[in-house]
Order: sequence, then structure tokens, then C-alpha cells
Amino acid sequence: MLDQLEEQQSQSFDLEHYLGIVRRRHLQFLITMFLGWLAVWGASWMLPVGYKSATLILVEQPTMPKDYVTPNVTDDLQGRLQSMTQQIVSRTRLLHIIDSLDLYAGGHGSNNPDAKVERMRKDIDIELVRDATNHVTAFNVSYLSGDPHLAQQVTSELTNLFINENLEVRQQQSEGTTKFLESQLETARQNLNIQEEKIRDFKGQHLQELPAQQASNLQILAGVQAQLQAEQDALSNAQQQHVYLQTLLTQYRSFQGPVSTSEGTQSGLPVIDKEIDRLKSELADLSSRYTERHPDVRKLKEQIAKTERTRDQLLANWKAKRNNPEADADDKSATQSTGNLAQATPLAQLQSQLQANETESKNRQQTLASLQQKINDYQARLNQEPVREQQLADLTRGYDKSKANYDDLLKKKNESAMATSMELLQQGERFRIIDPPSLPLKPDFPNRLKFCGIGLAVGLALGAGVVAGFEMLDDRLYSEKEIKDLIPAAVISEIPVIVNPSDKENAEIKFWLGWATAALILATILAGSAFSYLRG
Repeated sequence: MLDQLEEQQSQSFDLEHYLGIVRRRHLQFLITMFLGWLAVWGASWMLPVGYKSATLILVEQPTMPKDYVTPNVTDDLQGRLQSMTQQIVSRTRLLHIIDSLDLYAGGHGSNNPDAKVERMRKDIDIELVRDATNHVTAFNVSYLSGDPHLAQQVTSELTNLFINENLEVRQQQSEGTTKFLESQLETARQNLNIQEEKIRDFKGQHLQELPAQQASNLQILAGVQAQLQAEQDALSNAQQQHVYLQTLLTQYRSFQGPVSTSEGTQSGLPVIDKEIDRLKSELADLSSRYTERHPDVRKLKEQIAKTERTRDQLLANWKAKRNNPEADADDKSATQSTGNLAQATPLAQLQSQLQANETESKNRQQTLASLQQKINDYQARLNQEPVREQQLADLTRGYDKSKANYDDLLKKKNESAMATSMELLQQGERFRIIDPPSLPLKPDFPNRLKFCGIGLAVGLALGAGVVAGFEMLDDRLYSEKEIKDLIPAAVISEIPVIVNPSDKENAEIKFWLGWATAALILATILAGSAFSYLRG
């Protein structure tokens, strides 16, 4: 079993077999490998040379802190860079650079502007630089050209386009945002004016029915009701006074009649005294509540004085008739006019007081009607106040929303205007050149050192392929194992190898020739690599 395992291992990897191949085919392998490497490396010197000029542009944050001025331009730098790149590599701008610098003049399709633009787009490379948080902090702009100075000049043009485009885009976006907010603010202001006009008109139409007037309306209503009560009391007093004056006038007339008697006269005096007592009692009651200057107190005093004068006049006339009845009868014609005048004075006073009392009663009734109408009006206003309050609340709610929207837009507009000023002063986010466009000293394409490595890999593959081909076409046997595998019978004995001096000499020459060839090829490859590195 151990022999079988060793036989399987020897079948899986026969070192002697591969070493024999190396000894037999090393020259074919080395020559093929060298030719493959030489073809690839030589091709690198035949390809058109391209020099790449690159620059690093840093994205600087705004110099003004965001706590003071908030930028009104989008923070999506990658999106803005993509948009700016589309603008910069547009056909119009690239054709302007191509025409001004006379690019691609002698190449294929030199008369086709679209072909030039497409070729230039392939030669431009933009690479973003990100930080640990995956935020874009800078970006590289490069251009590939056969002339290093031209590559540097085109890269400088592209860099200026990026910087100027960024400033222009940010200013346009900022100004556009400010103008949009201004238009929205004007619309909000007009809407706010409409809401204010609605509230103003509503308050003008319902001036006395607003919730703010409730306390005033209640106070006025209480005052009018107090006036109404006072007028009702005054009317009641006037009506009592009217009854008293009417009774007094009737008694006075009966006293002046032909059948007038002292008893009749005296029967009227108690009525007057009773009225005077009533008036005095009422005066005492009013004096306990009001001062001497109160209109009701003064009026009551005047009424008491008038009543007392009437009583005194009646009493004086009665006494005069009682003391001298004959003189009055004999000289009736002589004293007729005088007596009538004297008697007419109390009567006229009573009639005048009665007429004034009737006028007062009429005026007070009119005043009562007016006060009652005013009370009804104020009660109607108070009844309408809940409805007006709800209507005013609806209008005020709309006004508050419009006012809040206006204030918010005004704040945003002012902030946007400040941000626009910051952009115009170039204090916002901007691009700054860290590394100016470089002047390439070595071509970026082809990378001949890289081509050396590629050529070596190609040569190794070709060499291995050639060796494998030779081995497949060669039908000779080179080992005991191959012979044993070919003969079905077992080998009884072996004939040793007979080496003559010429064969030995040829073998040594072939050995040293192989090593010399390998050394020469290796030295050539190393020299070519060094030359490629130095000349680039």
C-alpha cells in the first residue's frame, strides 16, 4: 500500500520529468519569453505619448459662521459638482477651449468638431477626494495631452472654469432663492392686508357688538337702567304732584266761588299742610342720601317753598275777607279789579305749576321711552356678542396664520438676503487651488515600466506555450518511466548510459549557453526597465 501511495505521488508531480523539460527546452523558453517581452516593451515606445497635468482644488467652507449667516445654497456638493461638470464639459465650452488653444489639429477627425469634443471629454478626468466621513473635501482635475505645456495650459483653463462656475452658480442660486422669497413675501403681505381689511371692516360694522365692548356695554346698560329707575321714580313723584295740584286748584276755585265759606277754606288748608309735610319728609329722605347741590333736593326745596307761599296766600286772603266783609260788599265795584288781581295770583301760580307738572310728566315719559329703547339696544348688542365673538375668532384665526406665514417668510428673506451678500462678497463656500496645474516631465501614457511588467508576463506565457507545443510534437522518450509505461512487459535489465567525451562536451556547452542566454535576457530586461523608468 505504501508503494501505491508513493506511485500516486510520483504520478501527481514528477520533478525529474519537469527538470528534464527545462534542460531540453530552456533555450526555446528564454528566446520566446524575450521576444514576447521585447514586442510589448517595444510597442510602448511606438504608442503616442500622453502627458497628464493635474491640479488639486480644495473646497473651502464659508468664512462666516453658520450661526450668524446661514447659506441659502444646497449643501449637496457632489450634486453641484456633477452639475458644474456637465456645464464645463458641454460642447460650447469645450469647443471654445479647443479653438482657442488649437487642440487636436492634426489628429484623426480634425475637421469634425463633435469628434474633437468627444476626444477631449475622454482626456479630462475629475476625481473626488473624500474624508473619513465620506464628505467631499477636494477634487482633482487632470487633462491628458501629447504636449506637457499644452496639458498644463488646458488644466489651468479647466480649473478657472470650475472656480468661476462655482462662484456664478452659488450667486445665481442665492439670488434666485432671495427673489423667490421676495415674491412669496409680497404674496403673503397682500394676503395679510386682505385679512386685516376683513377684520377692520367687521369691527367697523359691529363696533358696539364686539367682545371687547362687553364690559363697557354692561356698564352703560347698568347706568341706563339706573337712569330709567330714577326717571320712573321722578315720574311717579310728578304724577303725585299732579294729583295734589289738581286737588289744590279745585279747592281754591271752590273757595273763590259765591258760596265760599270759611270752613271750605279751612278744609283746603290741611290738604296743603299734609302735602307740605309729605314733601318735607321726602326732602329729609333725599337729604340723607344726597348733598344740598343735588338737583332733586334743590327741586324739592323749591316745590316746598312754592307750596308754602300758596298756603300763606290762601290763608291771608281768608283772613282779609273774614275781618272786613262789609267793606268788601259796599265797595265791591271799586275793589273789583284789585280783588281779582289779588285772587288771580295764587290761581295763576297753581295753574302754572299744574301746567309745568304736566309738561314735566310728558317729558319724563318721553325720556323713559328713550331710555327703554336704549336698554333694548344694549341688550341686543349683548345678545349679539357671542355670535360676533365667534365670527371675529374665525377672522382672527385666518389673520394669525397669514401673519405667522408673513413673519416666517420675512425672516427667511432677510437671512437669504444676508447669505446673498455673503456670496457676492465671496465669503461663502468656494474653491481654492492647493496644487497649481503641474508641468508633467514624464508621460502618463504609456507607462513603459508597467509595459515592461506586462511584457514579461506575456513572454512567460508565450515561452510556456512554446515549450508545451514542442513537448507535444516530440515523440521521443527521455525517461525510464516513459519506457516502462510504453512496454507492457516488465523490464528485466537496463543498459547503462554510455557517455562519450563529445557528448559530454556538447552537454557542458549547452549548459553554459543556457545560463549565458538567461543572464543576457535578464540583463536586457532589467536595462529596458531601468531605461523606461528613467525616460518614462
